[in-house]
Amino acid sequence: MMISGVSSASLYPMHTEDAVKVLAELGVKNMEIFINDISELKEEISSDIIKTVRDYNINVVSMHPFSSPMESLFLFSDYDRRRDTLLDMYRGYFELMNTLGAKIFVLHGAILSAKCSDERYFERYSMLLDIAEEYGVTVAQENICYCKSKDLDFLKRLKENCGDRTKYVLDIKQAVRTGLSPYTIIDALGSDIVHVHISDNSPEADCLPVGKGSFDFGRLIEKLDGIGYNGALLIELYRNNYGEYSELYEGMKKIGDIIAKREKI
Repeated sequence: MMISGVSSASLYPMHTEDAVKVLAELGVKNMEIFINDISELKEEISSDIIKTVRDYNINVVSMHPFSSPMESLFLFSDYDRRRDTLLDMYRGYFELMNTLGAKIFVLHGAILSAKCSDERYFERYSMLLDIAEEYGVTVAQENICYCKSKDLDFLKRLKENCGDRTKYVLDIKQAVRTGLSPYTIIDALGSDIVHVHISDNSPEADCLPVGKGSFDFGRLIEKLDGIGYNGALLIELYRNNYGEYSELYEGMKKIGDIIAKREKI
């Protein structure tokens, strides 16, 4: 069964532990936690996150690293020490994910201007998959408009080279910014999509609160149902895309209502 929720990234630059608390107090039960600094993996701060998650019985679906922009220079570079530094850092994420019960780790990957061949990319992605498997974590490649992952053919080659462990995050706004239909991505990647970031859009704006644009979420959920998707649809907005925090909860409820209606068909 699909579920709806919210990413704590939507409250940036609020401190992560505070963002998790705000969403919990709003009534958000399914959440992606966006870690905004390496210090937040340490007990002094992570203990506050863990306490809120446990006190409010939050289902932490996924984790998103602030270090995504570093991946080009570290993980996908030709300098082995930087590669190993980031792999060690991501072990820290995976350890916290285990504590929180999160299973999906969101990867942006190398940016378009990075001097990273496909072969190196596939090698490093496989290395990260190996480490994540030790923790029971799925590393899912997100479609990002300024990264190599904007290219649908590249995403297909990723699976061809890295095998069935290859999984994906579908991000609606990133698809729009790339000029790709989200439905085209769903058709191409099918059941390997394990996570979805949602936002509304219109001809004038590519990232809006749910219900403030013209995107057909009913059709999206129907398409996802068609590939057997049973994961989360998590609202991910930028702070300047909405006004009151309550809009995040209201959008989540709207998606939940559409899911429930679909379940009755």
